Amino acid sequence: MTNLWFTEKWSKDTRFSIKVKTHLYSEKTPFQQIDFFNSEEYGNFFTLDGFIMVTEKDEFIYHDMITHVPMGTNPKIKKVLVIGAGDGGTVRELTKYDHIEKIDMVEIDERVVLLCEKYLPITACKLRDKRVNLYFQDGLEFVKDSKEIYDLIIVDSTDPISVGEGLFTENFYKNCFRILSEEGILVNQHESPFYENFKVEMVKAHQKLKNIFPIATVYQIHQPTYASGHWMLGFASKKYDPILNHNPEQWESLNIKTKYYNSNIHKGAFALPNYVLDILNK
Repeated sequence: MTNLWFTEKWSKDTRFSIKVKTHLYSEKTPFQQIDFFNSEEYGNFFTLDGFIMVTEKDEFIYHDMITHVPMGTNPKIKKVLVIGAGDGGTVRELTKYDHIEKIDMVEIDERVVLLCEKYLPITACKLRDKRVNLYFQDGLEFVKDSKEIYDLIIVDSTDPISVGEGLFTENFYKNCFRILSEEGILVNQHESPFYENFKVEMVKAHQKLKNIFPIATVYQIHQPTYASGHWMLGFASKKYDPILNHNPEQWESLNIKTKYYNSNIHKGAFALPNYVLDILNK
């Protein structure tokens, strides 16, 4: 009987491991190393360049919070751009809103989408929805060249290394600002405050968004399989404050089924610990 473990390095002195039943698939694409595993505890899970992206057990937390927080702030959003998100979980949540007319998803690596449809149908099940348009290209170039105007941009990216690096640059955020409507919202994967290497990137992303958007803040989620479990998402907008403009009555009237997000979680997620506030305010 094999005793196979997947281990991810969270910091110089910290590792996180999952016991693996089966290594389902491995492929090196022109962009990154893709692997799929099956485990007893987390079900199927998917890694890029050795970092966990999605597990069947806890994916709903991240996908609920990156999607429903902006929708709970402005439930009238109709046109959405999703950058990254090749596993499909963010798109799955967006398709729950019948009034959303258009979802453009830009993923640099087509193999991620095709393999997630095979090994992670729990997240990839709505990628062929008639409102979804898939573009397999660099998100940085897409926003630079786009003439479309969106109500919401969700940047569901990997960490700011390799193919994800450009999605944390000031030019990228400026182009996102340009193609957002006057009521536009941007939400992005914002790293973690707990370990030094992640904390540095969190602060840099926050400062860039603060320099571009009139409203820019950070909210937290508990994501057990991401480094430390304490993870951040960024909220930036031209008009809407996620607390002052939070619209729980209208959102709740839509009867959207969620596993993690609710109106109390929406408010509570923006109540950050002092150590995080100190890091962000320095």
